[in-house]
Amino acid sequence: MGVLNVTPDSFSDGGRYLDPDAAVAHGAALFAAGADIVDVGGESTRPGAAPVDPDEEAARVVPVVAALAPLGRVSIDTRRAEVAAAAIAAGATLLNDVSASLHEVAADLGVGWVAMH
Repeated sequence: MGVLNVTPDSFSDGGRYLDPDAAVAHGAALFAAGADIVDVGGESTRPGAAPVDPDEEAARVVPVVAALAPLGRVSIDTRRAEVAAAAIAAGATLLNDVSASLHEVAADLGVGWVAMH
């Protein structure tokens, strides 16, 4: 699994992929390098990170998911049902749930579910 943080404050990449074009290019490179799944997240979960408005989170991830879905399996990394639903509608087939509470959303939408805690 390749991790793609579409955030300005990621602890792992320092916000390099906030720009959608940069995010899509990196996701495509992850698939080309052999990633079976690219996990797209639009809200940092690092300690002390400020919460992101759900509309902003969706605006960050949905275009990236839509562009990457034709290239391979995409997961959405979120704690919000509305963001998960939007990303799944855009082509994500796996819900990486950092709240471990969205199992019903995943079941209702017919996608896989990974519970994080």
